[in-house]
Amino acid sequence: MSNATEITTKLWAMANKLRGTMDASEYKNYILPFMFYRYLSENQDNYLEDNHLEEFYTVADAEEREEYLEEISRGLGYAIIPEYTWDKLVSKIEHHKIKASDFQDMFDHFNANAKRNPTAEADFAEVFSDVNLGDTRLGTSTNERAKALNDIVLMINEFNFKDESGQDILGDVYEYLIGQFAANAGKKGGEFYTPHEVSQILAKVVTSDAKDCNEQFRVYDPTMGSGSLLLTVQKELPNGDKEGSVDFYGQELNTTTYNLARMNLMMHGVNYKNMELRRADTLDADWPFAEKDGIQTPLKFDAVVANPPYSQKWDIKNIDREKDVRFKGFGVAPASKADYAFVLHGLYHLDKTGTMAIVLPHGVLFRGASEGRIRQNIINENLLDAVIGLPANLFYGTSIPTCVLVFKGREARGECKDILFIDASAEFEKGKNQNKLTKENIDKIIETFHNRSDVEKYAHVAGIEEIKENDYNLNIPRYVDTFEEEEVVPLPEIAKELKEVREEIQTTTAELYKLMGELEGTSDEAKAELQSFMELLKM
Repeated sequence: MSNATEITTKLWAMANKLRGTMDASEYKNYILPFMFYRYLSENQDNYLEDNHLEEFYTVADAEEREEYLEEISRGLGYAIIPEYTWDKLVSKIEHHKIKASDFQDMFDHFNANAKRNPTAEADFAEVFSDVNLGDTRLGTSTNERAKALNDIVLMINEFNFKDESGQDILGDVYEYLIGQFAANAGKKGGEFYTPHEVSQILAKVVTSDAKDCNEQFRVYDPTMGSGSLLLTVQKELPNGDKEGSVDFYGQELNTTTYNLARMNLMMHGVNYKNMELRRADTLDADWPFAEKDGIQTPLKFDAVVANPPYSQKWDIKNIDREKDVRFKGFGVAPASKADYAFVLHGLYHLDKTGTMAIVLPHGVLFRGASEGRIRQNIINENLLDAVIGLPANLFYGTSIPTCVLVFKGREARGECKDILFIDASAEFEKGKNQNKLTKENIDKIIETFHNRSDVEKYAHVAGIEEIKENDYNLNIPRYVDTFEEEEVVPLPEIAKELKEVREEIQTTTAELYKLMGELEGTSDEAKAELQSFMELLKM
């Protein structure tokens, strides 16, 4: 067990004791932001030390202090005043000098200082807005709530978030905790977290053509949740661990989840200058784009990844079918199911040499009407590269089987005109509440994806003519035959089994008759019912 998982296990156990009756999905809005605040404060300590600015914490002159705050904000994108550093907060709690109002003052000061750097304001503004300091589930009185917050701070402070080599693992612990909260949040968990094994498949697929070079890699997740999928893509890149080598773009509608994503990326060392995250409805209007002389041009990405909400309704009344270029030439997804709207939005932002992987329900493979027409147009444009069927019950909040659709830009597809089908639905590790993909399961999927050849009862490469013969229906069983014939049992074995069953019935019947004869004090009516039952056994 690594340091990160050990710490997570202990933290989770302590958190469960502290949260009392509060739901796990709500409690995350306290423990995760305080972990982030500790990270920001210690990150500022390191910045001051590296730049020989430690005297900031002892400056008394107001004007001089302002100058320091401006300089820190230019460098970090935020600034924390000396009174509210993490060490000062812990010290106040330990010496019983904390006031109930201190927590609100701390966040208010942080928000005020986040406005000092206009280019970073969007990354830090209101990032702690989900910390409801007045929630009565923390305690019925102000003092009780303050004590609950004190306990959270002391719990987080108890751990040294470093591994044996001194490497910072706070980000990994944070991400593991998000997974724990998702697992305990039921249906809500699927709204902000994609299981790591599934994220790995998408990340390995979209980085399969990435080369170890100094070029900037750009990745976009239009339904980013807590941002874990974006970070998994970074981990799969040859030079992903190089500072500033990846530009992250993401969009999320839910405010709480959007805040989680901002924290998650920064706690994994992503500089605010390399992330462009936005809280908005992805389908409502196009983003991201560059604007020059009043003309908007879409930003294009090396990789697009997504695990959108499945078959959700969406408002197509505001969609201009003629002017919304995301859907032009393909069609508009029905109002009852937005699956293909997410697909087309992602394709619109995919670079001609890029790869996109998106998780969707199997219905997108065969549903007709407007979805059927969109599917046909995408195939005819030679953008669909692979269809990967996954096992059922992998995700939080839904047990349905899903599939990964892989798309490639026109240059990346090149002369390739076929589509790879992989049926990985039967290979998984069964869990108590959820199924899991093992490393071997994932490796087999990726190896098959790379090899792009037929594998008996597992994969098939279908040419465009075969797709057309199936009326553009992409249902996996049409292409990958996984039928297993039942084993034929020889007649002598069947006869032997029948003989054994008859002998067992005879033995049991004889025992029942013997028990009937031993019954005493039983009414004639009861005996008559037993006799009738025995007669039935003879039939």
